[in-house]
Amino acid sequence: MDRIILAAPRGFCAGVAYAIEVVDLALRIHGAPVYVRHAIVHNEWVVRSFEDRGVIFVEKIEDIPEGSVVVFSAHGVSPEVRRQSAARGLTIIDATCPLVTKVHNEAKHFSAKNYLMLYIGHAGHVEAEGTMGEAPDRMILVETPEDAERLELPAHDRLAVLTQTTLSVDEVQATLDVLRRRFPHLETPKKGDICYATTNRQAAIREMAVRCDLVLVVGSNTSSNSNRLREVAESLGTTAFLINSAHEIRPEWKTDYRTIGISSGASTPEDVVEDVVGTLIEGTSNVPIEVLETIKEDIVFQPSRNLIQLAMAK
Repeated sequence: MDRIILAAPRGFCAGVAYAIEVVDLALRIHGAPVYVRHAIVHNEWVVRSFEDRGVIFVEKIEDIPEGSVVVFSAHGVSPEVRRQSAARGLTIIDATCPLVTKVHNEAKHFSAKNYLMLYIGHAGHVEAEGTMGEAPDRMILVETPEDAERLELPAHDRLAVLTQTTLSVDEVQATLDVLRRRFPHLETPKKGDICYATTNRQAAIREMAVRCDLVLVVGSNTSSNSNRLREVAESLGTTAFLINSAHEIRPEWKTDYRTIGISSGASTPEDVVEDVVGTLIEGTSNVPIEVLETIKEDIVFQPSRNLIQLAMAK
């Protein structure tokens, strides 16, 4: 190993930082236990750190005792989940990423105007389930360009398309190309749904991967955007692995590859990345570490003023 290149931007996006801050404020205001519907973000380190502080993660609202505090995760929830929460008398604190909320609002807008909607996303992903829950009778999931080619639509007057925020930019474009060819009347939101952080991190790993023999993406297997980063690197012909921690580093990586690139998913804490770098350079001497910055990010999402004031009062 002759050098390490760090992609920038990498790691926490504004939506993840926002969700983590919201849960932290909820703990300050209400104390433990605080319940979170689904993992607050898709990263085991973040989830474990909150569990150590008394946060309880659940998948079903009925598993939360009546009258408790519930935080909705960054991925968003369907209207049905909100209804169930209200029926149990839960105190609701919403940590949905504002960019996911944007897509929910688009679904409401198109549904109110009687559009049939196509949703480009991954089946079973919690963000997809939440967004499609806004109009379950008017939304059809499309996962791949092949799905788009086979798609048979029911009778409709208007057709629109929405997108999960964490997908591969190239894959979404390929699916959209098929949909636009087959359905020229297809309407899209004024601004694309893939979030800025996903786009920026994929662009950064593109720039980095062509300079590297090996790319390591630090992130969880359950993280959509982390998996997409690995796929982007592989699409450029670079060997790439998704690892969750430094413990997964293979000894031969240090000897078999001259230049190793490192990036991380939007929900991966930076100290986990630092552990990976430290393990790679352990036992070596004078391995230069370069940062390849492709764009600066300055987007910040602030929790509600009311939530901050309640926490300060405590």
